[in-house]
Amino acid sequence: MKVGVLTGGGDAPGLNAVIRAVVRKCAQNGDELVGIREGWRGLLENKFESLDRNSVSGILHRGGTILATSRTNVYKEKDGEALVIKNMKEKGIDAIVAIGGEDTLGVASKLFKAGVNIVGVPKTIDNDLSATDFTFGFDTAVNVATEAIDRLHTTAEAHNRVIVVEVMGRHAGWIAIYSGIAGGADIILVPEEKYDLDEVCSLLQKRHQAGKNFSIVVASEGAIEKKKNGGLVLHDQQLDSFGHVHLGGIGNYLAEEIEKRTGYETRSTVLGHIQRGGTPTAFDRVLGTRLGVYAAELVHNKKWGYMAALKGTDIVAVKLEEATGELKTVNKNLIDVAATFFG
Repeated sequence: MKVGVLTGGGDAPGLNAVIRAVVRKCAQNGDELVGIREGWRGLLENKFESLDRNSVSGILHRGGTILATSRTNVYKEKDGEALVIKNMKEKGIDAIVAIGGEDTLGVASKLFKAGVNIVGVPKTIDNDLSATDFTFGFDTAVNVATEAIDRLHTTAEAHNRVIVVEVMGRHAGWIAIYSGIAGGADIILVPEEKYDLDEVCSLLQKRHQAGKNFSIVVASEGAIEKKKNGGLVLHDQQLDSFGHVHLGGIGNYLAEEIEKRTGYETRSTVLGHIQRGGTPTAFDRVLGTRLGVYAAELVHNKKWGYMAALKGTDIVAVKLEEATGELKTVNKNLIDVAATFFG
């Protein structure tokens, strides 16, 4: 069987671990491997390369993806679905392993319904993909954010400042909650619960009146203010091919408002793509490897339309349709745990 492998959407630490595992296990099963460059764009534009043991040697510890990626949406391109099927047939590709998040796997689910032999591997640092307990890349992002918060504590204390740390999280606050709890943040703002800026400032004032002269606020980029007509803070008005707005700026907004309302010197730090880059943690390397091996087994057993997923400590198969049906958001219990330490 000739198997194509692609990585779509934003890059995530651990992608190369998955690619390596898929190639090694599929080759062990007697399959031929083809790398599809730049996600779904590669299938539309015939961007292919051969993959074997040598091409995936030494990539386990590397961040990014050796196949490159894009946010191309097959279903936003003219005759995209038909072109994908045509190019697969001409290249002799029998099946695809799609590694990606909600958008990439959403396309995969539609292609499966159109008759394409396809399996998925869940990838997103936001950890918001349903049907899997954790996605690879999330642990690395949390560790990066936690280290940044640890470092910011020292400069906040030295200068008697409030520091707002903006982390990724469009619809779900997993990175903010985990890094905020781990880093001892004084307030954590997530998309799941709208925040009241007056309450935020009141908590900070109570903390400072109690003798603490610095504070750390962690905010997801997708957190929404409770005020009338409150909405997302946008970097600009552009939309990507999946209809997502370009978020960014909540850190600066909060810093300005907090300083204006409390009089405390306030600064913001935007971690941005630092959370995506660099060496994956051991957890993400192992998880990516296990998911990749299992995806290769799904291919070998012709279990199309399924995704490898982590349930507890086991890797299991779940339907792509189930995985992309709804986002996994932070539950109220975890938000309440974090709120115990606010102020």
